[in-house]
Amino acid sequence: MRRVSAVCHCLFYLSTENLLVPSSRLTLICHARTVAQKLARFPTDEPVENLAVPSDALRARLAVTRRLVCAPELRTQQTAAWFGVDAQIDQALRDCDWGRWHGQSIKDLQANENQALQAWLADPEAAPHGGESVRQLTQRVSMWLDSIAETPGHVVAVTHPFVMRAALMQVLQGAAFHAIDIEPLAMIDLRFNGIWRLRLPGMALDEEF
Repeated sequence: MRRVSAVCHCLFYLSTENLLVPSSRLTLICHARTVAQKLARFPTDEPVENLAVPSDALRARLAVTRRLVCAPELRTQQTAAWFGVDAQIDQALRDCDWGRWHGQSIKDLQANENQALQAWLADPEAAPHGGESVRQLTQRVSMWLDSIAETPGHVVAVTHPFVMRAALMQVLQGAAFHAIDIEPLAMIDLRFNGIWRLRLPGMALDEEF
């Protein structure tokens, strides 16, 4: 009986200790819409389409006690400015390197390089554009997630659809990279407390619409 009691006490201590470990929170935000997105083109360093956005409403969606970071591209810096003026540029959040596909439309690639496009869609190791493969992107994002997990607190990161896809693949341990669509200004909330978890926040019933 004493041995059972001691084991139960030890398990309780361990579970309590885990609860006391500060957790990390990561909110990923996709940059605002660009003309390249509307035209289904691989991006360049274009600006966002519309700068007239109610920034106060966007800031209200996030906690005050957070660290704001963003990718180095113009569109992510412009979007981050709507959430605050203290955004730090993080090179690890940069968009995928599209090589010679920068600025190319999906329609043109289907007509002129369809075989290469299909190879890129099917094989995460493929980089027919001469830039960064999906595998290389996910490895980069995985290393960045590890650094966030080691830092307790709330980090808000304004980045790109493909970076957000890569982060989800790491959290969910999935392989359906191209089956995820990230809309402009979409938010993903991730929590780390020993393991990464995807958190889908609900909506208060007394919220005004």
